[in-house]
Amino acid sequence: MRKRDQWLAAPLGAGLAAALLSGCGSEDGKAGGTGESVVMGMSDEVVTTDPASGYDPGSWVLFNNVFQSLLSFPKGSTQPQPEAARKCGFTDNSSTVYQCTLADGLKFSNGHDLTSEDVAFSFRRTIKINDKNGPAASMLSTIKGIRTPDAKTVVFQLKRPDATFPSKIASGAGSIVDHREYPMDKLRTDGKAIGSGVYKLDSFDKEQAVFKVNGSYKGPAKAQNSGVTMKLFHGDQASLKKALQKGDIDLAYRGLAMKDIADLEAASASGKQKSIKVVEGSSAEVQHLVFNTKDPVAGKLAVRKAIAYLVDRSALVRDVYKRTAEPLYSVVPAGITSHRTPFFDLYGDHPQRDRAAAALSSAGIHDKVKFTLWATPIRYGPGTVPEFNQIAKQLNASGLFDVDVQSVPLPEYEKGIEEGKYAVYAKGWVPDFPDPDNFTAPFFGSDNNELHNSYESKEIASRLPATAAEASRAATAADFTKIQSAVAQDIPVLPLWQGKQYAVAADKINGLQWTLDASTVFRFWEISKA
Repeated sequence: MRKRDQWLAAPLGAGLAAALLSGCGSEDGKAGGTGESVVMGMSDEVVTTDPASGYDPGSWVLFNNVFQSLLSFPKGSTQPQPEAARKCGFTDNSSTVYQCTLADGLKFSNGHDLTSEDVAFSFRRTIKINDKNGPAASMLSTIKGIRTPDAKTVVFQLKRPDATFPSKIASGAGSIVDHREYPMDKLRTDGKAIGSGVYKLDSFDKEQAVFKVNGSYKGPAKAQNSGVTMKLFHGDQASLKKALQKGDIDLAYRGLAMKDIADLEAASASGKQKSIKVVEGSSAEVQHLVFNTKDPVAGKLAVRKAIAYLVDRSALVRDVYKRTAEPLYSVVPAGITSHRTPFFDLYGDHPQRDRAAAALSSAGIHDKVKFTLWATPIRYGPGTVPEFNQIAKQLNASGLFDVDVQSVPLPEYEKGIEEGKYAVYAKGWVPDFPDPDNFTAPFFGSDNNELHNSYESKEIASRLPATAAEASRAATAADFTKIQSAVAQDIPVLPLWQGKQYAVAADKINGLQWTLDASTVFRFWEISKA
């Protein structure tokens, strides 16, 4: 689910075989919350309240606050630490057996005890349902089996070495549900959620989600408010901005127009808008132009090279995103270990028509190249359609292309991609955990392809298992450098931008700097209202 600050992920690895990681933070259960309740607005959709299905930023905002995972990412950190667990670690030298011991006295918000049975049930359920919109295929595919020797111990047997496993289960994919409240073989569709996190979901409908502090929570987090109401604006940026300016909401997260953020930031800096502040945090959210490699047009490498020579990322960031993003020249973004810039090295940072024309001519392509850029208006950011109009304009201005843009609702868009109907389309990615594996394996691994673009690379597929098995993430740099280079050579995707993470809030709101970091966990509990 996740731009700017430099940070290095160091997931827990095989070196913990001798000494399991001990928990930190208080477990005294005093989670009643303090201070006033907070009202936030978001234009992203909350697609589901069931963690076996949700794999979108909006739903994970809910998951990260309602459900506990065995591990979690503390504020400002990219290394997972115990949450529902008291300690966790690999118990072998091959990173294939991972064991966690639960903390004492864990309870769900309905009063039921949380035991190892619930942990095992949660993972088995997500894997069994294997919802196409869920995290099973991408996040939990290495799980071979789960044992529960006693009520407080859970042991994961992995199919192959996976040093990134602790980071995976620290994400929304590791959400623990009450086995008495969720069916094993189907999704929950009543809009309710029962977890053991800092908050409990009091109500959820089309207009808003209401979260109350969970007094039964035991863990390191301390709620700095007495509850959060999340108003849902369903992509309506103008209404979100208006609600903030009128004081109907205390803060806006995910969904303000880029121009509005830039204008509000300028007004705040100049003193014209003293009551509102813009808080910027680190992130690694990315967006790619994806090519269907079986398409008769986009499937030609020469066409993809010509596009790579012509797309002006700096213009997109300046004119469409109002500098709320940065140009991206690799599938692994800046701030992630092993980040390189192979697209910059091969294709430059400004349009080069002569090289684009030469790439087409060398493949015997002399007529204008025609295709459609496909987008959807909300899922990958409200700037996607304007951005694609700008890309089409850039390509057509070269005289080498005849490109148009089509935008369709998300269900139709996803179906068209899965059926291979689109030649070129947008895909955004908010990482589940801050590691280069999460920017490569879901796209180019043998288990799945979140891009659905039919691209396969034996070189990349052969390197990914070795990188996943390496406990020292810094030691994976050489392999990930070669993977990034291979992607730039083949161009199954064209990286466009790396985002910045913002929240815009009333001046009386504090703590937002602890909710906007590289883990992309939006921590309700850190937000206070003076």
